[in-house]
Amino acid sequence: MGEIIRAVSDEDFVKISVITARDVAERARRIHGLQPVGTAALGRTLCGAAMLGEVMKEERAQLSIRVNGGGPLGTVLAISDSEGNVRGYVENPEVDLPIRESDGKLDVGAAVGRNGLLTVSRDLGLREPYTGSTELHSGEIGEDLVAYLTESEQLGAACGLGVLVDTDCSVKAAGGFIVQLMPFAPEETVAQLEDNIFMMDQLTTILDEDDIEEVIRQVLKDIPWHIVERHSVEYRCDCSREKVTRALLSLSDDDLNELTADGAPIEVSCRFCDAIYSITAEEILKMAEE
Repeated sequence: MGEIIRAVSDEDFVKISVITARDVAERARRIHGLQPVGTAALGRTLCGAAMLGEVMKEERAQLSIRVNGGGPLGTVLAISDSEGNVRGYVENPEVDLPIRESDGKLDVGAAVGRNGLLTVSRDLGLREPYTGSTELHSGEIGEDLVAYLTESEQLGAACGLGVLVDTDCSVKAAGGFIVQLMPFAPEETVAQLEDNIFMMDQLTTILDEDDIEEVIRQVLKDIPWHIVERHSVEYRCDCSREKVTRALLSLSDDDLNELTADGAPIEVSCRFCDAIYSITAEEILKMAEE
């Protein structure tokens, strides 16, 4: 399980969401067989989606972040429900790259690429989802998410996302924060916030060695704040046999006849959790008749 905390400054000038998601990122790694750089890219995207999705008020709303920068990982996709539970995948999970010589860190930017878009889509259950995109700046996910919030939603924001991969390739720590400024925030608060983020310890170090509240304490240092909500989140796929069957029934009659021609069961694998559903030809034909 992971956890999301939302807090605000006592004078309502700043709001912050923080997530700790080691178990979420580790489950994604295991499901998809990710290499370290893919673990970091997907883990960061899952954390960002969870924090943005969790603030939606509509019960069945969904938010997705899709990143495609033309790099070897291909598309990175994360989907969150309105409680911050997430699922996602990397198009090419087998991709791995050497660590950066400059700082010894995973080269997420090179794996994701920088020639493409970060797209955020909010499905509120209306006829069409709200979708906005921004060109990738670094491919590191966090910086690109800030660019999206600034350019597409006109919000002053700062974001930190991090995944610490252990020597055995498992996830040692994962999480992030998103800070948003209210339009009436005074300049001294803005300056204090900028200084705090610049001076704070490395995000994954805080998450690995301390608790989630320490992230808030460092980001909002000398800015009085209080928690408004906290709850657990998890990697959760909403696939089901019913949904798979419904998808099959959306195919044309010719396609269905071709699939059932040899009488063998049809096996469908979920892209998000690798669950395999076996549907017999008899079941499909019966449902098609109904």
